[in-house]
Amino acid sequence: MTEYRLTPLAKSLPATVPFVGPETQERAMGRPFEARLGANENVFGPSPHAIKAMAEAGHWMYGDPESHELRTALAAHHGTTVDHIIVGEGIDGLLGYVVRLFVGQGDAVVTSDGAYPTFNYHVAGYGGTLHKVPYREDHEDPAALFAKAGEVDAKLVYLANPDNPMGSWHRGEDIAAAMDALPVQSLLVLDEAYVETAPEGTALPLAWGDPRVIRMRTFSKAYGMAGARVGYAIAAPELITAFHKVRNHFGMNRSAQAGALAALADQAWLTEVKDRVAQARTRIAQIAQENGLLPLPSATNFVTLDCGHDGAFAKAVLDGLVARGIFVRMPFVAPQNRCIRISCGTDDDLNALAAALPDAIAAAKKG
Repeated sequence: MTEYRLTPLAKSLPATVPFVGPETQERAMGRPFEARLGANENVFGPSPHAIKAMAEAGHWMYGDPESHELRTALAAHHGTTVDHIIVGEGIDGLLGYVVRLFVGQGDAVVTSDGAYPTFNYHVAGYGGTLHKVPYREDHEDPAALFAKAGEVDAKLVYLANPDNPMGSWHRGEDIAAAMDALPVQSLLVLDEAYVETAPEGTALPLAWGDPRVIRMRTFSKAYGMAGARVGYAIAAPELITAFHKVRNHFGMNRSAQAGALAALADQAWLTEVKDRVAQARTRIAQIAQENGLLPLPSATNFVTLDCGHDGAFAKAVLDGLVARGIFVRMPFVAPQNRCIRISCGTDDDLNALAAALPDAIAAAKKG
C-alpha cells in the first residue's frame, strides 16, 4: 500500500476547514435554506456592469498574471501607484501569501481570541505559534495586541477593522495612534474587508507606503463579488514586490479581473448597495428587539445579536434557526459566543428570519 510521505507538520494538522459552508449543511439536511444569512455575502449582488463584463470576458485565455489593468485602476482610485498594490484570490488568499512570506516553524504571531479563523488556519499551516488576546467590550483591542507582540517578538499582528464576528469598529486615527506601540520588528496585517460599509473615518489615515502595515481590501463584501474571489492589499512597494516570490501568478481568472474592474468603476452602484445594507441592518435590529435580543452596533454588512445568556443558549437559537431554514453563524469564543450573527438580506430573507426567530428562541428556552 502506498504511504504518503507528508511532512511532519502536515501530519500533525487536522483535516478541516475554518468554516462549514451552507452547501454542506444543505446536503446534510436534504433541502436548501430559505434564507442564506450566515456568510456575510452581499445578497444585493455586483454591479450590472460587472456581471456583463464577467460574462463577456475571454474565458479561453488565462488572466493577466500581473492584473495590470485592475491594479492601475485601484491605484487611481486610492491615489497611489501600482507598485503599492497586489491583487489576489480574496483576502483569504492574500493572508496565506503574507503568512508564507513571514512565518516559519515556531515564529510568533498575534491575533485576537475569536477573530477571523482563516488567518489562524494559515499560521498553523506554516508552523507558526499563535498568541491571542481577548476582546475588550466586544471590540478588538489594538493596545493589547501590540503589547503582546512586544512580549513574544511577533512577526505578524492581525487586526480586523471593522471586526468580524462582532461588527464593531475603531476610528482609524485611534488605530494609527496605537501603532506608536507596535514593535519595530512586527508587521500589522490590517483586514479592512468591511471598510466600505463603515462610518467615515474608519479607514487607517496613514500613507499607503507606511512600512509598518499591510492593508487588505476585498470585492467580496460591499462590491458583491464573493464568488469571484478578488482581494487586494496595499503596502510599501518593497513588501508588495515580495509577494511575487510566492504568489500563484495565474491565480486570478480573467472573468474575476474584468468584473472587479467594472465594479470599481461603478461607484453609483456601490452607493446604492451601501444604502440597502444600512436599511437591512435597521430591519435586523428591529426584528431582534421585537424578540428580546440586543442588536450590537455594526459597521459591516451583518448585525451581531446578543442573545442575553451563555454560548449554549445562543447555539440553541442558532440551531433552531437552521432547523427552520435560516442559515446563520455565531462567534465561537466566550463571551462573544453569547451572540448570533445575521447577514444583511433582502426583504424576503428578513421576513423569513422574522417568522422563524420567535419559535427558535422559544425552543431554545425550553431546551
